[in-house]
Amino acid sequence: MSSLFHTFLFNPLFNALIFLYNLVGDMGVAIILLTIAVRLIFYPLFYKSFKNQTIMNRLQPEIQKIQHDHKNDKEKQAQALMGLYRQHKVNPFSGFLLIFIQLPVLIALYRVFLSDFSPESLSGLYNFVAKPEIFNGMLLGLIDLKTKSIFMVVLSAIAQYFQGKLSLSKRDPQQEESSAAKIGRQMVYIGPALTVIVLFSLPSAIALYWLVGTIFSIIQQLIINRKLKNKNQESNL
Repeated sequence: MSSLFHTFLFNPLFNALIFLYNLVGDMGVAIILLTIAVRLIFYPLFYKSFKNQTIMNRLQPEIQKIQHDHKNDKEKQAQALMGLYRQHKVNPFSGFLLIFIQLPVLIALYRVFLSDFSPESLSGLYNFVAKPEIFNGMLLGLIDLKTKSIFMVVLSAIAQYFQGKLSLSKRDPQQEESSAAKIGRQMVYIGPALTVIVLFSLPSAIALYWLVGTIFSIIQQLIINRKLKNKNQESNL
């Protein structure tokens, strides 16, 4: 299993990072480019998952009504919910699939960014990837990516907060929120807090990857929100 992990995940990502570093001469910029490349590869999966989650958030009033109307008949409740999901073409379990697929890649990227880029680690480079003559482990000459950076952690947490806010639907103050909706709103604050806890003691290379990935997610969420808004406007015509 370890050899498969290195052959199909760690080695390609490590070589891609060194290849990009050779092109730009800045490890921070290379990490940004690699992060964008990975997110573009997984764009269809992320897009579908984010779209499902956004629609699910907006369906909470209808979900809550179904749960209330069929609270004494779980079978009818399940059938009504599945009918609602089919009507809006959403899969409530798509988020778990995304996590399952993404996790090995995240682990590989984590190990790549923690590499010491020693002669031993560089011995695994592909033939067409040259060994760097000089190693510059900085971001634009300003941030040492091998050490932790509170600035990068704070930026990552702020970006995580805005991503969470964008995924929420507008709340009707006259309607009681479901437990799922309440959890969703709480996650807007829990997410950034977890980001700070996770990244605080890690090298800023990890925080940079997290930040760029979150910014990419924000752009993706804006695209989804705009498309859903246009779709709703067309259906109301």
